[in-house]
Amino acid sequence: MTVSSILSLFLAIAVSLWGSATSASSDYHEQLFLEPLPQSSLLASFNFRGNTSQQSFDNQHFRYFPRALGQILQHAHTKELHLRFTTGRWDANSWGSRPWNGSKEGGTGVELWAWIDASDDEEAFAKWITLTQSLSGLFCASLNFIDSTRTTRPVVSFEPTGNHPNASSLHLLHGTLPGEVVCTENLTPFLKLLPCKGKTGISTLFDGHKLFDAAWQSMSVDVHPICSSDGDCTVQIEQTVDMVLDIERSKRTRDNPIPRPIPHEQLVCDTSKPYTSEDTCYPLEKGTDMAWSLNEVFGRTLNGICPLTDSNDLSVCLRVPHEKSVFTSQGASELKQDDGFTRCFSLAETEPFDLSIPEQEVHTKPPLDEPILHAERTIVGHGQERGGMRIIFGNPSETNAVDFIYFESLPWYLRPYIHTLQATITGPDGVRREIPASDIVTETFYRPAIDRERGTQLELALSVPAASTVTLTYDFEKAVLRYNEYPPDANRGFNVAPAVIRVLDGENAQPIYIRTTSLLLPLPTPDFSMPYNVIILTSTVIALAFGTVFNILVRRVVSVEEAEALQAQTLKARLVGKVVALRDRFRKKDTKVE
Repeated sequence: MTVSSILSLFLAIAVSLWGSATSASSDYHEQLFLEPLPQSSLLASFNFRGNTSQQSFDNQHFRYFPRALGQILQHAHTKELHLRFTTGRWDANSWGSRPWNGSKEGGTGVELWAWIDASDDEEAFAKWITLTQSLSGLFCASLNFIDSTRTTRPVVSFEPTGNHPNASSLHLLHGTLPGEVVCTENLTPFLKLLPCKGKTGISTLFDGHKLFDAAWQSMSVDVHPICSSDGDCTVQIEQTVDMVLDIERSKRTRDNPIPRPIPHEQLVCDTSKPYTSEDTCYPLEKGTDMAWSLNEVFGRTLNGICPLTDSNDLSVCLRVPHEKSVFTSQGASELKQDDGFTRCFSLAETEPFDLSIPEQEVHTKPPLDEPILHAERTIVGHGQERGGMRIIFGNPSETNAVDFIYFESLPWYLRPYIHTLQATITGPDGVRREIPASDIVTETFYRPAIDRERGTQLELALSVPAASTVTLTYDFEKAVLRYNEYPPDANRGFNVAPAVIRVLDGENAQPIYIRTTSLLLPLPTPDFSMPYNVIILTSTVIALAFGTVFNILVRRVVSVEEAEALQAQTLKARLVGKVVALRDRFRKKDTKVE
């Protein structure tokens, strides 16, 4: 089966140089992997790994393990944790298979799953709420919004990566926030978990302006125990940051953030096009790779190595053909691998490190592994009451079928009709035909939703034949929410979490995961301006009614003659009053003179 080139090479180097995770009770390693991708893109994978003995972890003697996270895990009785922050979309058609085979990648927004030690489901959920609220404060994220409606209990989609002797008391809980915006507020706590905290080592390249300007980026935190055959256990924390940067975009300085068009005289046009003219240009693909360096792409150089790592570690690895010229700073030593594409560098302890590749002609390119499965999910239908879900699976292999688990976590206001599940298959001959869903879906686990209590959980075991495309469709109904359940941006739509696909392959030791994009679900939305209109109309009617009734009750109706008489009397009374006032004033003056 096809294995991600990035993961295989990275793990091979890590195993050969670092040794097994249980060889030492406490150690720390970090490495950066760089690979230029098509369309002027650059993949940068940062990996940080630390181990501490189980006894030190239980006694809260933290050295390489962050104390803030360790105390949270102990308080919530969490034995294994996986946290993901992801933005953007991985372009599998252009960039090949995902880094780490998708095992370090999450769905759009925030995704969290953990194994919690508890006696029953209620106790596990109470500890889960404690865990999410604590992580929310630690990572400055909205994880506290993962309530019962956003929590599921997968059955076969996830398996623990660590060793758990008492696995019978563990409960798996999974939650997502597809609408969470990942920003620098999440990067800063991530850096504080590292022993060197971004001051030295490869973490000094982290810049929020560059990281969150990437076309795709993912931050992950994994904590799990690892036990050796003799019973010694260690707790391992692994932090990973993967990003795909646009080289040309990243090379722009901060004082010139706005892209400007290339002058006409600098355009390289394909003159073979029939429509080529002075004002029409079809860009000609360059025969050379774009020049770049760490300083240009990340805006800074690498500040030595972290003092806690071994000075002999190969901290930076680059995947380009060996025939290419690569220039590095003084003090760095280069080691080329036998594959013809990978070279690694050991850095000086205190000297800054920069790596640059000049513009060169392209003779050979590193091969990109084709994804083992293509997946696409969309919402179909029209109207505000009902709709449908369409999932397309494509198997690019010409010889082997693909077996996988498809996992969906749907909100409670999206009510699927499982009996409408239908399947169509397009074979190698291009003929499309409908088949019973049972021919494709070998096993189904369905947990229906309860309004305002829990969402829908759907897990399907599927098999896609070689060189075929399978399309699954089912209908659903949209619920009508209460007016106070709508968010401020209700007309934007409601986020539906991405689906998780776990490919089953006995030959690959590492799991292969694929996540679809998140969806926007339009729901029947009332006109929120109507309460304002009702209040204004009601106030106007009440004011008119009250004013009319008050006038009728208070005012007196008289004839014209009576009105004139009253007016004359009023005028006479005013004159008499003036005269009396003048008289009293003069009397007071006479009294003072005497």
